[in-house]
Amino acid sequence: MFRILLPLVMAVCLALPVFAQGLPEVLATERAKIEKPSRQSIGPVIDAIVATGDPAAARMLAAWAERKLGQRKADGAFFILEKADEGWALTGLDGAPAGTALKADMVELKPNAGVRELIGAALVQFTLSDPDPAQRARALDAIAKSPSETQLEPLRAAIATEADPVLRARKERLERFLTLQFDPDIEARVAAIESFRGDTALDVRAALNPLLATTRKAAIALPEGANIAATLRPGSDLTEVEAYDLLVAANLAPARLTSEAQKAALAANLSNGQVAGVPVADLATREGRDRAYEAMEKAGTVPTAATDAEVDAALQAHVFFDEYTQPDARITSAARATLGSIDTRVGLMTATDLALDALSLASIYFLAAIGLAITFGVMRVINMAHGEFIMMGAYTGYVVQQLIPNYTVSIIVALPMAFAVTFMAGVAMERLVIRHLYRRPLETLLATFGISIALQQIAKNIFGTQARPLTSPAWLDGALVFNDVISISYIRIAIFVLALLFLGFFLWLMKRTRLGLEVRAVTQNPAMAASMGIDPGRINMLTFGLGSGIAGIAGVAIGLFAKVTSELGSDYIVQSFMTVVVGGVGNIWGALAGAAMIGGFQKVIEWLNPANTLAAQTYMILFIILFIQFRPRGIIALKGRAAGD
Repeated sequence: MFRILLPLVMAVCLALPVFAQGLPEVLATERAKIEKPSRQSIGPVIDAIVATGDPAAARMLAAWAERKLGQRKADGAFFILEKADEGWALTGLDGAPAGTALKADMVELKPNAGVRELIGAALVQFTLSDPDPAQRARALDAIAKSPSETQLEPLRAAIATEADPVLRARKERLERFLTLQFDPDIEARVAAIESFRGDTALDVRAALNPLLATTRKAAIALPEGANIAATLRPGSDLTEVEAYDLLVAANLAPARLTSEAQKAALAANLSNGQVAGVPVADLATREGRDRAYEAMEKAGTVPTAATDAEVDAALQAHVFFDEYTQPDARITSAARATLGSIDTRVGLMTATDLALDALSLASIYFLAAIGLAITFGVMRVINMAHGEFIMMGAYTGYVVQQLIPNYTVSIIVALPMAFAVTFMAGVAMERLVIRHLYRRPLETLLATFGISIALQQIAKNIFGTQARPLTSPAWLDGALVFNDVISISYIRIAIFVLALLFLGFFLWLMKRTRLGLEVRAVTQNPAMAASMGIDPGRINMLTFGLGSGIAGIAGVAIGLFAKVTSELGSDYIVQSFMTVVVGGVGNIWGALAGAAMIGGFQKVIEWLNPANTLAAQTYMILFIILFIQFRPRGIIALKGRAAGD
């Protein structure tokens, strides 16, 4: 019985893994391999060091990877080396100082790149389970930056022990990335790929796209078992020149014979009025030249080259195709399906992002046009200087910021200040110019156009031609990011909120105040309003001032993201008039609808043709012309005096 059990016990002992030993025993046993490591032999040694579970193992491996591990010649002990004045400062693997040593007494262990890669993979296991969450997060960042096959198993082992839910989610996600790239199990890779369906993150697409990389090839027939992405037809899917170049690159056909090379070869072999037995008279045709060159090829006097007829024959005799670099069709099918689902979702998100952009642009146009809608609707005055009131508001904001350095406070002060300045300017303009030109639209247009030019020049004289900054507060910096596709800047959100506030303010003013009642009365029937004791001239003055004041506030909002120059108003006057005309003159809901339509249509045009903004403006004007042919009074037509006019 003893004789039977003894060999068994010895076999079990010999089969016990090295990791049953402690770190000192492993180092003593595997010293030779550590001193002269190679990528082929050092892997089991590193695994054994890791398996000891000794905290010193991580310290030793880190020093070894950084080429700071040394061995004392006298006794073969291992230390961590740091440069000192007279040699090395020694630190034991346990982290305790161990004195100093001369350089001649130590051997530096400098592993090559392959060994360092294996050490780094082993260190991942220690770092991923480090007690410090910041260390674990840095380990995940390092893996994500430079993923490798050797990191997969340590990462999987670290998931089970992760207590932090955020880091656990990151580990699980990173494990799926490594699985789809490196796992030898095809089904596991397919499952990892399919788990990313609908995930629009950029790192997902960056990981999946290489799986669908293709190589363009040519062959006599499609290779069996190859993962073919698409078959190609010369002249349709690729040019005949590209197809033949593939044949030449694959050594399936000789290089193409150019006409210059053919003529030179024929001239060099001309003898007794013929070339290779072909009379000179026959060389006037392509067939004759090809026949002569083929004869010279057979004689070995010229290098082999393909004539046009041979090129056509070669193209007909071969197949051309794109082959996936990933050989397994299951993986490419899963990657293609997952990317298809991602593309669908990205398309929906792109549409949502476009809608948000259109909404923000509509808010800007609404703010710029609301004052014009009031003055144009009530007074029937075409005010070409409306854009300059926007410019005046922007410059008012700039001046306030020079006096109040706190950007938040300055914006709060600038909004009512801009309203006051442009309100008074509008009242002065109405009293001095506009009221003398009622019911004379051409004279009004020319007068306000002249005032517009004068105001621009005054701004240039005061502020110069250089753009002035109107800085937004820090809490308006950046953007609200929903994902990699959808985002909107905080300034645009603030402008949208401001537009809603003005919409509410205008509705309250028109529906709940005496001034609003009088404005509506004058708008619908000025003669009847006058007979009821309402002064139409006073209402016109206040209305013009109100519209101008709102334009000033719009100028502050626009100046936060646009350059503040004397031409600022000119950039928005055309869109403002288009908004009013399309929406319906004098109607606040019409202005809102017009701003939404123009903002949305402009964003769609810019998305379809992003490289040509001039074309977008042209298409927009053509759209407006066509639209007013069908609805000359706009989306929401005004009743009363406007309808009668």
